[in-house]
Amino acid sequence: MRYPIYRHASPRITLASGRPIEDLSLEHLQAGRLGAGDLGIHEETLRQQARIADEAGFAPLGRNLERAAELTRLPDAKILEIYDALRRGGRRAALEVLARDIERAYGASLTAAFLREAAAALEP
Repeated sequence: MRYPIYRHASPRITLASGRPIEDLSLEHLQAGRLGAGDLGIHEETLRQQARIADEAGFAPLGRNLERAAELTRLPDAKILEIYDALRRGGRRAALEVLARDIERAYGASLTAAFLREAAAALEP
């Protein structure tokens, strides 16, 4: 796969809802054929970008994109909870509980590991 994936693999790129990327147009928006659930990036598109980054030698970027792919499964309220927990002054125990919860509920093991790493850097 080559970057940019929109140019080289557009049949495999979908909107957050799973609809084809070609459905993302001003015409569809004006006609009311696009909704909030269509907007955003699909998990698999992020995984494809992660593979491209890894193949190009950008492993840290690839890991970030893999975590972003996991985050597409989480509701917005949970994303905000993670953000809040990571802010300056976060508590170690809260991060550890959050890591356990998102791993169990959403299978977000990479993000959970990231939260555990952040927790380990904090005072107990």
